[in-house]
Amino acid sequence: MQEQIPHIPVLKNEVLELFKDISSGVIIDCTLGYAGHSSLLLEQNKNINLIGIDRDQSAIDFSLKRLKKFDGRFEIKKGRFSSVVNEILNQKQNVKGILADIGVSSLQLDKKERGFSFQSDILDMRMDKNTSLSAYDVVNFYDKEKLEYILKEYGELKNYKKIADFIIKNRPYGSAKELAEDLTKIMPKSKKIHPATLVFQAIRIEVNDELGELNRLLDTIENSKTNDTLVAIISFHSLEDRIVKKRFSKWAKKCICPPEAIKCECGANNSLGKILTKKPITATKKEMNKNPRSRSAKLRVFKIER
Repeated sequence: MQEQIPHIPVLKNEVLELFKDISSGVIIDCTLGYAGHSSLLLEQNKNINLIGIDRDQSAIDFSLKRLKKFDGRFEIKKGRFSSVVNEILNQKQNVKGILADIGVSSLQLDKKERGFSFQSDILDMRMDKNTSLSAYDVVNFYDKEKLEYILKEYGELKNYKKIADFIIKNRPYGSAKELAEDLTKIMPKSKKIHPATLVFQAIRIEVNDELGELNRLLDTIENSKTNDTLVAIISFHSLEDRIVKKRFSKWAKKCICPPEAIKCECGANNSLGKILTKKPITATKKEMNKNPRSRSAKLRVFKIER
C-alpha cells in the first residue's frame, strides 16, 4: 500500500504528537490532499471523527478509497476550506482540532497535466479545475501593473519589474515548460531551486487566492464560538508563515487597548488562548533527506481556550 500512496505528509510525527490527546470530538483536515495526515490521525485517535476538505476532485476520489476502512468516522467535503470550515463551525459541532497543510500537494506539482510543473505542456495551476482563472490567463493577459504586483508581493522578487517586462515582451506562452525555459535566461542561477520557482509560486498563489484563503480561514476561526480547540497550520513560504505568526500573536493578546492608552480599559480578558510554539516546528534532517519538500515546512500551533 505504501508504494501506491502518491503524497508524503510533512511533519507527520510532529502532527500526531500534537493531536494525540484528543480523545473525542471532530478533527477538521482543511487540506485533505491524499489523506496522508487524515489516515494517520484516524488510525491513532480511535474515537475521533474527521472531516476532510479539498478543492481537487482527483484528491477526493483517491482519499475516499484510502479512508474506506474508517467508514462511519470520516466525511469529505469539496470546496474552499475557508467557507467549508465556516459552515462546520456554525453547525456547532464538537471541533477539537483544526489542521491545515497550506499549499499545493506533491502530486499536483508532479503531474504534468495539471500545469504546475516546469516540464508541463500546459499552463494551468488551478487546484480546482472548475474555477475560471488559470495561470494562462495571468501570464498572457495581466497588464504590467498587475504582473509586477504579484511578482513583488507573492514571489518576493526584487527584480519584479524586469521579469514583468520580460514576460509581456515575450508572451503569449502556451505551456509552463516554455515559460520556465524562457525565465532561465533572466533569473539568477541557484543550486537549490529552479530559477523559475519564485515566479511560478507567485502565479500559483494568484490563481488559487492562497493567501486570501488562509486569511479567511483565520477570520472564521477567530469569529467562531469554538473552544478547547487545537489549531495547527503548516506553511511552506514566508508569506504564509508571517500571516499565521501575526494572527496567533493577536489571538494571544489579553489587552487590546491602543498603545497610547495610559491604562488598560479593555478588561485584559481578550485572549483566545495560547501559542504552543514559540518557534515554528520544522522537519528533522532525517525527514528532509527522505522528503526534500519538507525542508521549507513550518508548523505553528495555537490552543483556543476562550
